This record gives sequence, structure tokens and C-alpha cells, in this order.
Amino acid sequence: MRNIYYLCNMKLSIVVPVYQVKSTLPRCLDSIIRQSFRDWQMILVDDASTDGSAQICDKYVRQERRIQVVHLKHNAGLSAARNAGIEKAKGDYITFIDSDDYIADDTLKLLMELLNIHPDYDILEYPVYEHFGSNQRHMLHFPRREYSDMLTYWLEGVGYQHTYAWNKIYRRDLVRNLRFPAGRHFEDVYFMSQILKRCRLIATTDVGLYYYCYNPNGITQNATAQDLTDLLNAHIKVLNDIFAKISSDISLAKYNEAMSAYYASVLNIQLDVYNAGVKAVLPQDVSKQSPKNVTHEPLPFPILPYYNTWKLKLMHYLGLKRLCQLHSLFRHSR
Repeated sequence: MRNIYYLCNMKLSIVVPVYQVKSTLPRCLDSIIRQSFRDWQMILVDDASTDGSAQICDKYVRQERRIQVVHLKHNAGLSAARNAGIEKAKGDYITFIDSDDYIADDTLKLLMELLNIHPDYDILEYPVYEHFGSNQRHMLHFPRREYSDMLTYWLEGVGYQHTYAWNKIYRRDLVRNLRFPAGRHFEDVYFMSQILKRCRLIATTDVGLYYYCYNPNGITQNATAQDLTDLLNAHIKVLNDIFAKISSDISLAKYNEAMSAYYASVLNIQLDVYNAGVKAVLPQDVSKQSPKNVTHEPLPFPILPYYNTWKLKLMHYLGLKRLCQLHSLFRHSR
């Protein structure tokens, strides 16, 4: 009864999806257990691992009363594992930590102190050591800043470049009825784009540190054409949502430069999709069609200034399909 009471009264729920991570799982869990902040519930979701990870989960549950484990009967994927964790979460706040990553000492203490001072924060985002353990490692810093306008966060704060579900602490009420899309990779973009619609205030901070460790067997390093298509479609949906908001609420000129940079980022994903073998391209020019009359998902903003990158300039003159063909030819000729 004591453990049940404890798990119903804590500040933070930590969801850790687990699948075939026997070598890295103890490092991840130990980094959480040794945090100076203690008011947490950890939910391990074993996605039908067969390498001994499930047994490691059970071992930690026996050793620490704040940890519980859910063993899925069949491998269902990262989204399903996170969703199972959300359903078990009882804390006022919730965060995600992948089992091949870990967090620095005192990270939770520093972040939860900020949230105690600012209970109006819906999301608090903190620094990331990206691709730690590889030659491409990079420290992702954030300023201390608050965003009451989610469009400003996404565009001027380039939130689209760090849509990670982890490295953020969320008010649990925000995600109570929200789930990750099952069966899709790069699911974080879908999740973040939906959760931002519910936010009133998001903050970034320069304290705490999430170690996003390089994994040569991970999805990012081995993305298929379908994976990249999922990523592109997620951003296309966001672009169309933004277009609708900008068209109805505010002047496009306010976000011209930032919007052009985001458009260029999405264009790079389209080029990667084409190079991966998916030769279809999304329609570029919708200026002569009413959105109500098109059946496809159009790539919006044909009126954007094309000064941001040479690729945008070429797309303006050549069209999207010919740019994809030219880019693919250039890459394969090198």
C-alpha cells in the first residue's frame, strides 16, 4: 500500500521506452536514480525485448520502489511504448528519456526548481549534447527565453530543428489525451506540432543537460525512404497549419525571413526523400488553386521570397521536380 500511495503522489513522471538496449540501459537508469531531485516516478516500457533488457528492467524495479515496468507482449514500436508510459503517468509533470541516452547529474533538480518558480510554464526545454560519442557531436544551447506565441517559438526559435520529445518537461495535463502516432518514424514532429497547439507558454533554459548518444543502429542513422517520407509529411502538415494561421491572423511579412528558412529546411527533406528513391514530389504551386479544391497535401507558400538559399532560388526558376532531379544527378555524379 505504501508504494501505491507513493506512486500516486509525485511531482514528475519519467517515461523510458526500452527495446534491445541491454548495453546502454543501466547507464540511462543509473543517471536518473542518482539525481538529487527525488520526487519522481519512473515508468519503464519494455517493447518485447529479447536481448535481456526485460530482465534488467525487472531488476531495477526490485531495487527501487519508484520504478515500475510495463512489458508489452509484442514489439509495437517507439510510439506505442511512449503511449503506454503516458497512460501510467501520475505526476504533475512528465518527461521522456530514451534508453540509449542519459542525463547529467542535478539536471532534474535545476529544471524542477525553475518549474516551481514558474508554474505557468507548459513546457520547459533544456540543452542537449547531440550525437554524443561521435565525430558529429554538438552542444545544442538555449537562451533563457519565454514564448507566449508558439509560431515565434517554432520559426524564430527554430523549434523545428529540435522537435525531440525528450529534453523537455511537460505539464502532464497537456499530454493527458495526446498520443504519439503509431507506426510512424520521426514521430516527435507530429507530437510536438500537436502539443504546441495546446500551449500558452513555453520556456527554454540554459541549465540541465541531456546526452543524446550516437547510435549507429538507430532510426536516424538508418532512415529508409518511408521514414523520410513520414518526416516530410509531418512538416508539410505543420506548414499548412502555419499558412492557415498566418493568412487569417497576422501579416506574413512579420515571419518572412524565418518562414523562408523553415521552408528551405523542409525542401532539404524533400530532396532527401527523392534521393532515397521516392520519385514523387509534392505540388509546389498552389497559387492558382483554392485549398478547398485540392485533394493532395500541397507544399504551401508559393509567394515566399526565395533569397534564403540557392536551392530555394533554383526551385523558384526550375520547379520542385526538376530541382529534385538536378540535385539527385549532382549527388550521384560526385
